Amino acid sequence: MLNIQPGIYFHFLEHCNLQERSKLKEFIASMFRKEKKSLRRLDYIFCTDDYLLSLNRDFLKHDYFTDIITFDLSETDQIVGEVYISIDRVKDNAVSLENTFRQELLRVIFHGALHLCGFKDKKPKDIKLMRQKEEFYLGLHSKA
Repeated sequence: MLNIQPGIYFHFLEHCNLQERSKLKEFIASMFRKEKKSLRRLDYIFCTDDYLLSLNRDFLKHDYFTDIITFDLSETDQIVGEVYISIDRVKDNAVSLENTFRQELLRVIFHGALHLCGFKDKKPKDIKLMRQKEEFYLGLHSKA
């Protein structure tokens, strides 16, 4: 296994007003503990629609915009992952869903973590469970 510095990291290719980062990192780490998963390293990369579209085309062979792409880079049972989030999509989704930018950003951040914990979102029953988990963690986070 590569010598990987453990932790949760935020990288900004696109400006994003992400407040209380340390608190958020601890909350994300607690999600993995609650889901009984061992997290080694997680990188969140905040980018533009065009950047994420390029990744979507190159790695997934999809030719459409998306708000998030999650890559599981784990080589052992310790999770190593990268989560790419389009700030453009999050802004648009917040408006269309009549949600705040912060709430939508948190939803997508948690969504990526849940993917790395093994949750899927392709089949209707999986989508329902994913949404329930997102809502659960959004509720917990709002109380933290």
